[in-house]
Amino acid sequence: MTRGGFKTVIALLVMMAPASVSHAVFAAAAVVPETFSDPGMEARARHLQRQLRCLICAGESIDESASSFAVDVRRLVREQIAEGKTDKQVEDFFVDRYGAAILMKPPVEPATWLLWLGPFGVLAIAGGVAWVTIKKAGKAEA
Repeated sequence: MTRGGFKTVIALLVMMAPASVSHAVFAAAAVVPETFSDPGMEARARHLQRQLRCLICAGESIDESASSFAVDVRRLVREQIAEGKTDKQVEDFFVDRYGAAILMKPPVEPATWLLWLGPFGVLAIAGGVAWVTIKKAGKAEA
């Protein structure tokens, strides 16, 4: 092998080393099962998954959703349960990371008023538009 060829092989090995390490890390992290053999842990996981909203899907929990986001969040839920965290600690982790919008039932507080009152505001605006439209139609007929 020529000196230049040897340098190329070394350079390739150096560039591939981080990828090898990352594959090893992902392989180690993938130990969490898709379902727990313990029925109690599985019930906790499913309950928590129904309490968390998929931020990609419209109104679906991560338990129902097939999006990649939901798959990742389900894995994180199961990892945290396997680590022995309480339901409150798991919910707090996701609220800290994504905000209260991640919860299917966010708490009623100033930061979430828009989530709770937004649908009523949209309904009121739609009712106002309908009322104005009906009034204009009545005047046009007269």
